[in-house]
Amino acid sequence: MQTGENEQALRKIIDFTRLLSISILIIHFYLCCYPAFAQWQLTSPVVNKVLLPISRMGIFKTVLYAKLAALLLLLVSLIGSKGKKDETIRKQSIWGYGLTGLMLYFMSNLLFDLSGKLMLIAIMYMGLSALGYGFILVAGSLLSRLLHISLAGDIFNKENETFPQEERKLENEYSVNLPAQYRLKGKKRRSWINLIQPFASTLIAGRPGGGKSYFVVRHIITQHIRKGFGMLIYDFKFDDLSVIAYNALMKYAGNYKVKPTIWFIDFDKIRHRCNPIEPGSMDDITDAMESSRTFMLGLNREWIKKQGDFFVESPVNFVTALIWFLRKYEGGRYCTLPHVIELAQVDYKYLFALLRTEPEIEVLINPFISAWQNEAYDQLEGQVASAKISMARLVSPALYYVLSGNDFTLDLNNPEAPKIICMGNNPLKQQVYGAVLSLYISRTIKLVNQKNKLKCNLIFDEFPTIYFNNMDSLIATARSNKVATTLAVQDYSQLKKDYGRELAEVIMNIVGNVICGQVFGDTAKQLSERFGKIMQERQSMTVNSQDTSVSKSMQLDFAIPASKISTLSSGEFVGMVADEPGNKIELKVFHNEIINDHEAIKAEEEKYQKLPEIRQLKPEALMENYLAIKRDIELIVQRELSNTE
Repeated sequence: MQTGENEQALRKIIDFTRLLSISILIIHFYLCCYPAFAQWQLTSPVVNKVLLPISRMGIFKTVLYAKLAALLLLLVSLIGSKGKKDETIRKQSIWGYGLTGLMLYFMSNLLFDLSGKLMLIAIMYMGLSALGYGFILVAGSLLSRLLHISLAGDIFNKENETFPQEERKLENEYSVNLPAQYRLKGKKRRSWINLIQPFASTLIAGRPGGGKSYFVVRHIITQHIRKGFGMLIYDFKFDDLSVIAYNALMKYAGNYKVKPTIWFIDFDKIRHRCNPIEPGSMDDITDAMESSRTFMLGLNREWIKKQGDFFVESPVNFVTALIWFLRKYEGGRYCTLPHVIELAQVDYKYLFALLRTEPEIEVLINPFISAWQNEAYDQLEGQVASAKISMARLVSPALYYVLSGNDFTLDLNNPEAPKIICMGNNPLKQQVYGAVLSLYISRTIKLVNQKNKLKCNLIFDEFPTIYFNNMDSLIATARSNKVATTLAVQDYSQLKKDYGRELAEVIMNIVGNVICGQVFGDTAKQLSERFGKIMQERQSMTVNSQDTSVSKSMQLDFAIPASKISTLSSGEFVGMVADEPGNKIELKVFHNEIINDHEAIKAEEEKYQKLPEIRQLKPEALMENYLAIKRDIELIVQRELSNTE
């Protein structure tokens, strides 16, 4: 017990032991250097009579025994000593004093082998031995005051924030498995990121250059093609991901029950054509309304936050009327987006007369006709001109050519005709191309989100560059139809800017799998809170004038703090995976570095075949198609108006 009496008694025992050690050393000096003491006339018969019996003890038989006995008692006294802890004391100093002291203490024995004056040798021997003894005493005193805990050893708290992660490879017919390594209490260990439930949707976030495509997306593409998935790939920087998918399909095409086909939508270098508003895929006017909304909001991203406003809904209704009119006219023969754009340019007088011939859109066009009849031209221009101006950006022979053809349909998970569809954007023209691609994606999702279809994955690289109005519904409902969704974004703030706060929060909160590289701000903070807390050891030191005390405690703290997410290196990811009832994962959270075999990937990429050349079109052919669409609209107007007259 640490009472005052016990501490005082312990101090007396230590002092007595140290005094006994010094006494043995002094007696040893007297006995060993007796001739020198005699010449100095420092001997006494009384002392000799007292020391004679002591000299017969075993510890004084040799020089080494006597010194070892004195040293042993000194060490015993030092073990029991308790000094004030000092964080400035370094182990190097203790080792220096201790080794120097031992060397001087025992090496002084060699002086007796020298020839010379007896008195000089005695002085040197006792001096060096005493100096060595003093150095050992100093080393022991410093050792008792050494602060045995290093509070500054892990300044970034890395070791404290490590936790066990899943080290098993859990695989099923839908899974994506990424090998990784992580640190646990100072040791590197192998682990796996197991996306065993991809239908719960996957969000991949990280700064540009953080390795989203190289470390994650490419493996999702190759592994799911190997497992027989249909696939839609929105390739923002075409053809980076499309080349991977094309070569993976050539390698694993035999894994499908029905050999799939691969199709490319590229507006810069035309390969295939596809009509996103193909009449066979639109059953009623609500399909036209959805297509119109997706298309117009994709062209005018600022309207996303203003849905419901008069001057937002009016252009949407106007384009809906145009689409549905062409869908109903002659069985949808002219129902293409280029025809819609050209129809919108017709003079109001003839356009409204034409649209009134279709009863189903009368409700939609009635406000426009009323404004026209009441000569409210300013209001009419406000309602219609925004749609016409927006669509005018798409007037291009190349766009018209791609959008007016029908090389393939968008039902990519049709078991009888599986497809891999790659849609390419261009960062320099993303605002124009993005709106059209958004329409493609909207129509594709409507077709694939059905029962009894092939498993498929919809992969969106740089997802905020396109607009899909019901992405939250797709994530929430498509799981039962075996539709996986993979969204790659750079940051939550980017998603919030392009989709609005409410929809961005919904998307962030309902995805089941999260794989995140380096992000900052609110994104890092939100993810840190999502990953939860772990029990961490805390140490603190208190220094006062009398003592230095160290205390340890355990407390819950964030497993992956926001600051750590903000400093991740390329290839390093944090996240959480979803499990399924029959295959539960206890360790869902991870913080690791994905292992890529760089040499193997490089060798594989060198063997990649380029995308095939499907068409070699001359500008004359594009212009001919462009003019033909214009003539179609002129003929429709002339024919219908002549019939009404």
